[in-house]
Amino acid sequence: MRVLGILLMSLGAFLLCCAVIRYRHASEAQIVKRLEFFSDARQRLPDRRGAQGEDLRARLLALLRRLSRFWSDVHKAADLDFRMQQADLPLLGTEFQTGLAILGVIGAVIGGILLQTLLSAAAGAACGVLAGLLWLSLRIKRRQDAFAGQLSDMLTMVSNALRSGFSFLQAIELVAKEMGDPMSQELSKVIAEIRLGTSMDRSLEEMARRMQSSDFELVVTAVEIQRQVGGNLAQILDTICETVEERVRMRREIATVTSQGRMSGIVLVVLPFVIAAALYFVNPGYLQPLLEDPIGRMAVGGAIGLEIVGFLVIRRIVDIKM
Repeated sequence: MRVLGILLMSLGAFLLCCAVIRYRHASEAQIVKRLEFFSDARQRLPDRRGAQGEDLRARLLALLRRLSRFWSDVHKAADLDFRMQQADLPLLGTEFQTGLAILGVIGAVIGGILLQTLLSAAAGAACGVLAGLLWLSLRIKRRQDAFAGQLSDMLTMVSNALRSGFSFLQAIELVAKEMGDPMSQELSKVIAEIRLGTSMDRSLEEMARRMQSSDFELVVTAVEIQRQVGGNLAQILDTICETVEERVRMRREIATVTSQGRMSGIVLVVLPFVIAAALYFVNPGYLQPLLEDPIGRMAVGGAIGLEIVGFLVIRRIVDIKM
């Protein structure tokens, strides 16, 4: 057991070092990106790390597609296909399922090596699959939040372009060129769909469905009504922009007020495990009855269940919908 504890501590230290290094590289990449934007150097300066990164990414995608080929013809994952679009991943749903299976195998191998039991291997496989699904959800959420943060600027640019004499399609094409991702990507998809024959209303509705933004749904509704009955679209968009900015301000105030509750939920989940780990390293025999005695195992299971219930209740209280 002491060997297991040492391995876990070493793994934690390694992951912490990786996180610090990744954070420093991300900060440097962000600074370089900003400098290139203002100096117009994106097309003139070669990417020092992009070539190797793109080559490795292409190889991994090719491997994933080859592994998915034998069952993609008999199994379709339409829901996951849509989530791949939401996350802006160049994968099909079946290919992502293959990736989840690979993560499950890796988790099973790690769990089996550490504890050398069938149950630990199954738990490791479940953790690998859940980690992949959690990463996908976080990527989608981060992208949708970034889209919501760009919406106000997008409405202002479209409104100004309309006043300058642009059509609505020309205005969103201008915004797609000038703004960053994910707004630029989504508007580029809308423009491509319209050029391929899809109606503008349908393309905007699909964009709203991908982003799951109630604010953008308001924009789509206003555009559809204006196309049917007419009116000053620029003025309508200005009014919607003011509404969106006010809603964003209210969301930030709500997030500030409920931050203590969210932190309480995190502490509620993390603190028992931290205390248990500290007690194990200080006095390994102190927790043995909880792991060896049947009543102790029942107590541990009940405590974990109550932890989950408490966390969900707190999340429900602080999750205020707008």
